[in-house]
Amino acid sequence: MNQLPIAKTTILIAGLMAASPALAADSIHGNWVTQDRDAIVKISKCGDTVCGRIHKYLVTPPNGVNQKDTNNPNKKLRNRKLLGIAILTGFKPDGKIWRGKVYDPKSGKTYRSEVSLTSQTKLKMKGCIAFFCQGQNWTRAK
Repeated sequence: MNQLPIAKTTILIAGLMAASPALAADSIHGNWVTQDRDAIVKISKCGDTVCGRIHKYLVTPPNGVNQKDTNNPNKKLRNRKLLGIAILTGFKPDGKIWRGKVYDPKSGKTYRSEVSLTSQTKLKMKGCIAFFCQGQNWTRAK
């Protein structure tokens, strides 16, 4: 008779332990204001990975809200609107750092990237070429 409560407790503990990485992994999810305060990027699950899409403009782009991806090296993608495209792609957790790629629509280049939380409201985003990285600090949108 005492085995039943122990079994339930064991299942509960196992369930909580299995859920903990998922909860930690979800911590970068949400809306983030870029360092230049020109856009909000929404980070969320995209299939088996995490991605970040341009969700909202805070500053109107040079060619208006229908700004196209004119600097994309792929000529077929140059006519798509920037609003809604994934600029962070393929992110997977690696300890406390998330690794993936970042697309910079201003230059049309894609870089290896690392994202990490510095607090619940601050995100450090880095884009790297070889060993040279440039970082930005993003703030969680309210």
